Amino acid sequence: MKYVLVAACLYAPTSLVADVNAVVTDHILPAHAAFDEAGAALVTATAACDRPEMQAAYHAAFDAWMGASHIQFGPIEAQGLSLAIAFWPDPKNQTEKSLARLIAAEDPAVGDPLQFAEVSVAAQGLMALESLLFTEREESPYFCALAQAIAMHLAQSAASLNASWRGDHAQVLMRAGPQNAIYQSQAEAQRVIYTALSTGLEFLHDQRLGRPLGTFERPRPRRAEARRSERSQRNIVLSLHALEALATALADADIPETRAAFAEAIARADALDDPSLQGVADPARRFRIEVLQQAVGTVQRAVDEEIGAALGVRAGFNSLDGD
Repeated sequence: MKYVLVAACLYAPTSLVADVNAVVTDHILPAHAAFDEAGAALVTATAACDRPEMQAAYHAAFDAWMGASHIQFGPIEAQGLSLAIAFWPDPKNQTEKSLARLIAAEDPAVGDPLQFAEVSVAAQGLMALESLLFTEREESPYFCALAQAIAMHLAQSAASLNASWRGDHAQVLMRAGPQNAIYQSQAEAQRVIYTALSTGLEFLHDQRLGRPLGTFERPRPRRAEARRSERSQRNIVLSLHALEALATALADADIPETRAAFAEAIARADALDDPSLQGVADPARRFRIEVLQQAVGTVQRAVDEEIGAALGVRAGFNSLDGD
């Protein structure tokens, strides 16, 4: 799906007022604090090198990341951390290849955080930890060291993002104006947040759902996000909740169509009973995933009409499969 933001001189604003302060204080800061906390817990869990304990901490860290992953502007963009946290999509299976190289060589970079920061990003984040913990691998001393190195790098990334938001970027975003080097108007601050919302919905529609769906003739179940740990459906549900929270915080007015569209999409995602989206290859189960994708498309249009138009920004949809 092509999804572009268009300047809104063609559209008259409505009564909705975007609440940048609410987005920052009620959404962005708590989400990054939670991810920071989960990253620290992940380091503690990997230190013991108990696989079930590490798996539980991995899930908690991924849950927390889903609350913040759509905030792709500000510190995460400045520090280039997005792929280092979650290297996905991964069409060339770089995660498996990078891990295989590290393990085969027993690369000593795992013992030095500075050296490990220089290895391939495909071997650094949540997807690398998933592959390590949810495939059959010998639990050697190097396995434990690699898990610890990945956890430490994730924790450092989470802590850096949280510190940057709390240190100054929150205030920079909330104090947009002519003297602001990054956001030179309130409208610019509003638009960057709206772009995060619309892009998050696009990623959900096209990637989290679209990649495993493929086509009816050629479904791609192995392309589902985090399928090894059976959290593909879980990520969709958590993403919808997080994006709904962002939309609610941004819109300082009632948005009934958006709320109804999110409720429908969340209900359909909850009801899938397909943790790794392997049902895309079964015609009967595939239909439910296609309907969910259409429901996400309905959310996109509602957000565009109720929030985007009011902010002077509209999203252009060139194609929505099934609609």
